[in-house]
Amino acid sequence: MGGWLPLADAVSSIQNFVHVFILVYVLVLFAYILMSWVKLPYSPWLNRIQRFLYDVCDPYLRLWRRILPTFGPLDLSPVVGVAFLYILLAVITSILERLH
Repeated sequence: MGGWLPLADAVSSIQNFVHVFILVYVLVLFAYILMSWVKLPYSPWLNRIQRFLYDVCDPYLRLWRRILPTFGPLDLSPVVGVAFLYILLAVITSILERLH
């Protein structure tokens, strides 16, 4: 019975990692969306932050933009992207719960 403890600890660690990773990525997506709505003054630091957010978020959102139909100026890719991340989190958590 003691052999299961390391496996349970590893599964719990993986669950925590996936949960935190998806939570942080969703927060980064929200920051990217907010910064795209607001015209900020030029600053080297703000420019670096915007560039980082673009480099991290745009490839993921571009996947959804290719799949989704266009709705004029309305971009639904962040909504679908965040929803997919939470569905993925639920699926991964369910799979890891079975191992636990």
